[in-house]
Amino acid sequence: MKLSLFTAAVFLSFSAAHAQDSLMFRRISDEVMLRSTCYNNLRVLCKTVGHRLSGTPAAAKAVQWGEKAMKEAGADNVWLQPVDVPYWYRGKESLELNMGKEFKSVPVLSLGNSQGTNGKPLEAPVVMVYNFDEYRALPEKEVKGKIVFFNYRFRQDFINSFEGYGDAVMYRWNSPNVAARRGAAGVIIRSMSTGQDDYPHTGSMHYDDSVVKLPEMAIGNQTADALEQACLKGTVRARMTSECHMMPQMVRSYNVIGEIKGTEKPERIITVGGHLDSWDVGEGAHDDGAGCVQSIEVIRTLKALGYKPRYTIRAVLFMNEENGNKGGHAYADSAIARREQHVLAMESDAGGFSPRGIGLEMTEEQKQYIRTFAPLFMPYNVYDFSKEEGGVDISPIHNKLKVPAAGLLPDSQRYFDYHHTAADNFEAVNHRELKLGAVTMAQFIYLICEHGLK
Repeated sequence: MKLSLFTAAVFLSFSAAHAQDSLMFRRISDEVMLRSTCYNNLRVLCKTVGHRLSGTPAAAKAVQWGEKAMKEAGADNVWLQPVDVPYWYRGKESLELNMGKEFKSVPVLSLGNSQGTNGKPLEAPVVMVYNFDEYRALPEKEVKGKIVFFNYRFRQDFINSFEGYGDAVMYRWNSPNVAARRGAAGVIIRSMSTGQDDYPHTGSMHYDDSVVKLPEMAIGNQTADALEQACLKGTVRARMTSECHMMPQMVRSYNVIGEIKGTEKPERIITVGGHLDSWDVGEGAHDDGAGCVQSIEVIRTLKALGYKPRYTIRAVLFMNEENGNKGGHAYADSAIARREQHVLAMESDAGGFSPRGIGLEMTEEQKQYIRTFAPLFMPYNVYDFSKEEGGVDISPIHNKLKVPAAGLLPDSQRYFDYHHTAADNFEAVNHRELKLGAVTMAQFIYLICEHGLK
């Protein structure tokens, strides 16, 4: 009989605790959906700053915007954390294809960190391959001095489009190294895109130390389809021209940090963030203006509700995620140097679409503990706690300090239509979907503050 009464008491206590959490979840939701500033913050960032590649004057302007927005959100403390970042310069670029009788210009973007042609035309025949294995099987004489078109398609059979991206991205990252080892002159790739449009997608690539730095350009899916058909029919020539190059000196920039000081254990820190830099096309709205304004909204919402967190809650706008992750490393290194105690780091860097879940990079025991709270999220259509996902910016603090990491998981179907393109503008973001992402983030941060993490 005593055991039965004890069990009943535990059950009632558990239910009461979750009733309180459910009530707070609703208050957070109402505050964000009715009074949020995140959509207008995104408008200001996109329309007054625009795209903001690290090292550029626009990135410096974005830092000023972020500092102001943090203060307006009501953060107890706001500061700038120094970060030295690379500065990649795009300049003028063009790609002309002769798929018949004459050269015609097509939409193109050089890949980030790529070395160009020094502004001079590079003209050569095109050899098309569908994957690395096919390229390596060709006789060297068939690729030497040619421009290689790696025609690898973003797989549409992956329901989670991030799996398709993970499958295809090696062709952006590594194609120049593969091509250079056999004497190719340049590289064209089919963009990492789910879209049926002709927007080329930029993004980061890298050079191995031992290879010649070949220029690499991306074309959209419609141009890639046309080039594929032309290559199957006969000889195609390409003319690449690009001024892009890496500047010789690093540039001083900053992570923007705002926090609410904890009331019981202020030395224990929960981080939530997104990255402030973007590629130098479009306005960086989904990638990752959305994550930045959602993180600021977490601060604003909890302050507006008068919530007194047990732990310190820190919002971080990281600099240089796109082509170096210097901001993420600077934040982790500072935490190490200051001997900070970090409970959790959460990131939003998958677009401002409707949230579907939260990825978890932590111990299995911690994952199971968090999943016990899943029913609280179900009324908000957030249900997926199965994926191992954090974020690039928080990966250094996760790896170096073993801090548990979490990543907001929005619906992925449209993200790679916009990702790293000129189409990633403010108008592509829906205000309700953006706010719902902020709701989920604030609810999750509240839960960890209240209940801790095993």
